Amino acid sequence: MAILGLIVEYNPFHNGHLYHLQQSVKKTSPELVIAIMSGDFLQRGEPALVNKWSRTKMALQAGIDLVVELPYLHAVQKADIFAEGAVSRLAELGVTDICFGSEEGRISPFFDTINWMNKHQPLIDERLKSELSKGKSYPKAFSDAVMSLEKPDTVLNLSKPNNILGYHYVKSSLNQQTAIRMHTIKRSGSQYHDSHLSHTSIASATALRSMLITDKRPIDSLKPYVPSYTLEELSTYFSNFNKLHTWEDYFPFIQHSLISQDNCTLKYIYECEEGLENRLNRAIITSVQFDDFLSTIKAKRYTRTRLQRLLVHLYLNTTKSFVKKHLVVQRPPYIRVLGMSEKGQHHLAKLKKLTTMPIFTTASKSQHPVFEKDILASRLHGLPNHVAGMSFMEEYQTGPIRYNSGSFM
Repeated sequence: MAILGLIVEYNPFHNGHLYHLQQSVKKTSPELVIAIMSGDFLQRGEPALVNKWSRTKMALQAGIDLVVELPYLHAVQKADIFAEGAVSRLAELGVTDICFGSEEGRISPFFDTINWMNKHQPLIDERLKSELSKGKSYPKAFSDAVMSLEKPDTVLNLSKPNNILGYHYVKSSLNQQTAIRMHTIKRSGSQYHDSHLSHTSIASATALRSMLITDKRPIDSLKPYVPSYTLEELSTYFSNFNKLHTWEDYFPFIQHSLISQDNCTLKYIYECEEGLENRLNRAIITSVQFDDFLSTIKAKRYTRTRLQRLLVHLYLNTTKSFVKKHLVVQRPPYIRVLGMSEKGQHHLAKLKKLTTMPIFTTASKSQHPVFEKDILASRLHGLPNHVAGMSFMEEYQTGPIRYNSGSFM
């Protein structure tokens, strides 16, 4: 039985995601499609525009059969840890094929790059150390170190964001010795970081978010770029809570966290390194908006993404000791189900008989510390909506979303 696995965030689900899903199905001919999706805070250290339940509805309507949550502990992480968490869970779910989008569009260069880098690791490490000494961020230093070496034409361009993620997906699968077949689809239309809308029907999620948040355009303006069900979900969410989530909503809480804690406490927060606590505390006193604050603390060595992830960990009070204890590259401690079709439900029933892995369909069934962080992340993501009627008990009251025969059950 061929089972396709996709690693997604869908923030929001747009026509490019639909193209990727359709082409992945065409390439692998699966009997079932499983998506592992980041929860309410995302890999680049951003709050999702809408909560995971709304994004799960988008995924199910697009044709995904089973949606599971990538825990916060793996979701808000650099690419290699993000990939390890996603691939290990898809392997536990019986996935036979993973298909990801990339700028490259061919799978063989990913394997060629891994083989080449394994052979030249000492030299790459030496060049990486040299690039880091110039004050560059780790992703930039790594990319420049690799690109500075003589290499065959088959080695990937690792300055491209989706190539980087794909490289780590393939590497994680090899490291974990899975039997998963890896595939890639060339990205169509706008690129990952493009902030401008294209003239086609495919635009990046970055551009769509900028359109809504920066340009303050109405949700209906997204109509050329997203399926109708995405437009409906976004509109319903906005109607219920009068907002789509941005970092600006959480800035008062970041201010409180920084002002109320001293540097000795802050330095224990995960990813707070190299005296960053001093930089944060100096900037918070003079900043009146989130973007002002981020611009003030940003430096050549620290990318926006790196700093945003740190601020998510600060907001959730995630310490280095917590991550060290629970972030182990081994069998994942549980699977959290967010939504399913009838086919997904049947697969889940079979899986429960074949695995000893805990599979949670309700939050009340677990007291695992990593799962408790997921619940905290959802509650704190919803905190700006609390006055609009969102309950702190929603995580316990919401079970997996069921979607059969074109309607929610």
